Amino acid sequence: MGTDISSNRAARKWSRAQLVGRVLWALATPLFRFSPRILWGWRRALLSAFGAEIGKGAHIYPTVRITIPWNIAIGDESAVGDHAILYALGPIRIGARVTISQYAHLCAGTHDWRDPAMPLVKTPIVIGDDAWVCADAFVGPGVTLGDRAILGAGAVTMKDIEAGTIAAGNPAKRVADRPLIDDQPASQ
Repeated sequence: MGTDISSNRAARKWSRAQLVGRVLWALATPLFRFSPRILWGWRRALLSAFGAEIGKGAHIYPTVRITIPWNIAIGDESAVGDHAILYALGPIRIGARVTISQYAHLCAGTHDWRDPAMPLVKTPIVIGDDAWVCADAFVGPGVTLGDRAILGAGAVTMKDIEAGTIAAGNPAKRVADRPLIDDQPASQ
């Protein structure tokens, strides 16, 4: 017995204003994508014009792929690296001094697979201050990474990562606590 997803295809997932916004963003994307690498302010301004909340000194690289900018908030001095994906069907909140490394993928949307119509579910992602999502890592819908958490390279998390925790693997598991520099023993 197959799953009938015809009602999903027929469902209206976006308001008219959202659809217009998505079309306008698609038309403006080349202004973002083909901007010189050092034009951090230009990309911040362009994203802000589309409703994103972008903090001071945030560095968003031109090859970052952003689906719905008005669902994004990025804190001061944070960086989103080359070819990262911010699939912001739901809200994505990135704290201050966060690094989202190259090819990382933050996916704030999924489908309710229990319902035969598989309706769209737009769940938020929250990345705490001073956290790091390493290269090629995947952060699933509804996940919170606490302050100072690190998600290792290539890791996949569908569950929250506690503050100050280093997690790695697929699925991501705690491998260590992240010490503060002040916690390190003095050099001999």
